[in-house]
Amino acid sequence: MDEFAQVLRAWRDRVRPEEVGLPAGGDRRTPGLRREELAQLAGVSVDYVVRLEQGRATNPSAQLLAALARALRLDGGERDHLYRVAGVALPSAGTVPLHITPGVQRMLDRCADTPVAVYSATWDLLRWNELWAALHGDPSTRTGIERNVAWRTFVEHDDHVTHSPEDAEAFQADIVGDVRAARGRYPDDPGLKRLIARLLEASPEFARRWSTAHVAEHRVSRKTVHGSVVGDVTVDCDVLTAPGGDLRLVLYSAAPGSDDAEKLRLLRVAGTQRLAPERADAGATA
Repeated sequence: MDEFAQVLRAWRDRVRPEEVGLPAGGDRRTPGLRREELAQLAGVSVDYVVRLEQGRATNPSAQLLAALARALRLDGGERDHLYRVAGVALPSAGTVPLHITPGVQRMLDRCADTPVAVYSATWDLLRWNELWAALHGDPSTRTGIERNVAWRTFVEHDDHVTHSPEDAEAFQADIVGDVRAARGRYPDDPGLKRLIARLLEASPEFARRWSTAHVAEHRVSRKTVHGSVVGDVTVDCDVLTAPGGDLRLVLYSAAPGSDDAEKLRLLRVAGTQRLAPERADAGATA
């Protein structure tokens, strides 16, 4: 674990606090992150980070390594090195990518005036910005399959987000088609297999649509988000696929000068004031 401890310390030292939404001031012996800050970002205890950096913690899990890689903003090669020196198998090419690349994180950081979230190819919410949370409520209250858009659409019948009848039909068809497309690209992903099995068992509507073998990519929709501090907001939703990977960036916008655009402007003030910056993995709705 000597190499693991060395690279972990080096990568922590190079991350500037302001890059991850932390204040840059204070008494810092190095320009990088403090151990307690890395622990907060990765969702582990400070003591565990100390033991990792001192080579006293063995057998870190793949889940922990993924969290560390995201917190440290590692690129693909660095993330793979972290897995190797920890003695953990690299994520298979046949499994759904979950790593938030530095480029995707920068795009998320720079869209502070726009509700933005990052999803996996199977529509699990991975990360969001403050304005997204202000519009939807804190998504971190949801865990596991509750983070998946298809599950919330077909099983939970979430009414926090609604569409017109035409948009609802297109949205549901696209989500099922997108999950099927992901099944073809990532045939070895056990989480995707479990998701599909549970959806087929729990939702006759999903099963009906699945039986058509429709393949699609969800790219655009119009929807109304209910229950925010500024009331209902109707937005246009655009979905971008990150280059070099299969992450989805979902962005909301409203026509300039419209009532909904004004609500989003007010939400940037009224909603984000009561939310702490989001720095962890999470999940919610699209």
